[in-house]
Amino acid sequence: MQESTDAPPHATFRRVLLKISGEALMGDQGYGLHPPTVARIAHEVKTVHDLGVEICMVIGGGNIFRGLQGSAQGMERATADYMGMLATVMNALAMQAALEAEGIHTRVISAIRMDEVAEPYIRRRAVRHLEKKRVVIFAAGTGNPYFTTDTAATLRANEMHCEAIFKGTKVDGVYDKDPVENADAVRYDDVTYDEVLQKHLKVMDASAIALARDNNLPIYVFSLDQTGGLRSILQGRGRATRVHG
Repeated sequence: MQESTDAPPHATFRRVLLKISGEALMGDQGYGLHPPTVARIAHEVKTVHDLGVEICMVIGGGNIFRGLQGSAQGMERATADYMGMLATVMNALAMQAALEAEGIHTRVISAIRMDEVAEPYIRRRAVRHLEKKRVVIFAAGTGNPYFTTDTAATLRANEMHCEAIFKGTKVDGVYDKDPVENADAVRYDDVTYDEVLQKHLKVMDASAIALARDNNLPIYVFSLDQTGGLRSILQGRGRATRVHG
């Protein structure tokens, strides 16, 4: 008998990609990983996994090394970007450990081969992991320099046939300017891809937004600091900005 592909009864999406920055893993520290913060995010993922939603993740590496910063300091850009990709693998392994401590089977899949610590990226295998209700963490970006983890997230979400991207940030949506530094910042409940590009709103980089637009893949921007925020949004409530066509 063919398996049903209907969404779980208490969730509005069947398969999603969660994109978080590397900085989200360092808590109040200025650098590196903060294990309690990693554990807290892993628990948030578990609450969504418990709904029956299939989840894949892309985590940045800015808490350890950012390619653009290395390039700005005189390092050759491609080398700096490869170092940033390796930082994402470290973050992915940390998140895998935290998720498995929550009892969730997890696979780290790297775009750069390192068979001792992660599986190589094979699209059909990754899809099969999701079908088996494993959380899949995509590491090492696209495997190519000059592409951000935002672009990697949008690419993988399309390849995995995800229904939406959820981007966890420090604020509860998209604003016309930084709400931390500007009290008069205006928040958007909904915004189009073209508005994001035209107004230079800081959602994702331009190539990621264009790729999402071309494939009609919605992006939800929400606060990663709000307990239960991701689960609430997946259940059709909660606070987030939707980027759409």
